[in-house]
Amino acid sequence: MKRYILLFSLIATILTSCTTTKEMTYFHDMAQTSDIVQVIPDSIKNFESTIEPDDLLTISVTALDPNAVAIFNLPLQSYLAPGVTELMTTPALQTFMVNSEGYIDYPVLGAIKVSGMTRDELTSYLKKEISNYVEDPIVSVQCTNYKFTILGEVARPGSYDFGSERITILDALGKAGDMTIYGNHTNVLLIREVEGVRSFHRIDLTQPDIFTSPYYYLQRNDIVYVEPNKARQGAARYSQENQYLVSVVSAITSAASVIVSLCIALFVR
Repeated sequence: MKRYILLFSLIATILTSCTTTKEMTYFHDMAQTSDIVQVIPDSIKNFESTIEPDDLLTISVTALDPNAVAIFNLPLQSYLAPGVTELMTTPALQTFMVNSEGYIDYPVLGAIKVSGMTRDELTSYLKKEISNYVEDPIVSVQCTNYKFTILGEVARPGSYDFGSERITILDALGKAGDMTIYGNHTNVLLIREVEGVRSFHRIDLTQPDIFTSPYYYLQRNDIVYVEPNKARQGAARYSQENQYLVSVVSAITSAASVIVSLCIALFVR
């Protein structure tokens, strides 16, 4: 029986090792030529992610007269100690959470619909509105919850902070330690949710057109799944079948042992 198991193991290893070099190489077609020039579309070159519900924004306003913009920079407040009614303020700015309808409640200006705006668009809008109260304001908007999740056949799956507004799918793979040798380069899944609509996109990282793809840059909360290649899938199937075979053999052996024991007991009597 052991010989048969070893034979099955050898056959499975050979069959599941038939992964071509092309399937394991980034930009395979590009590697065949020495020089390639791509014209990057403006939509990719000027990519900016948009603000979405549940985003966390910090907004600061400065001007020549700091007192004039103080009302637009509400500091964090907390009680000095339990039971003490006096408040303590810190220079850290409050965070504005975008509600489910895409609004923030901003001092003086009230409710502002920010979902769908880019960071620069919101900055320009606030600068224009605050200019009605303050001369030459300088507005800075930052999003504090940039993150993506990468799963599957990568060295370090998990959730990662962006650290920047512009991060590519290649950057994401780099942060996760790149694909393992079992990652399928030709069929990476990108899951994206925008304004309550979830979409699924397949990406072939062996082709150079990834650089002009609308999914080259990630957006906040994107999920990247690197599925296993044929070698990994075949090995997993073999492992399951092998475990089943061992279980069957073990059950038969146990049953035979019980029968033999009963026979011996009967004959001894």
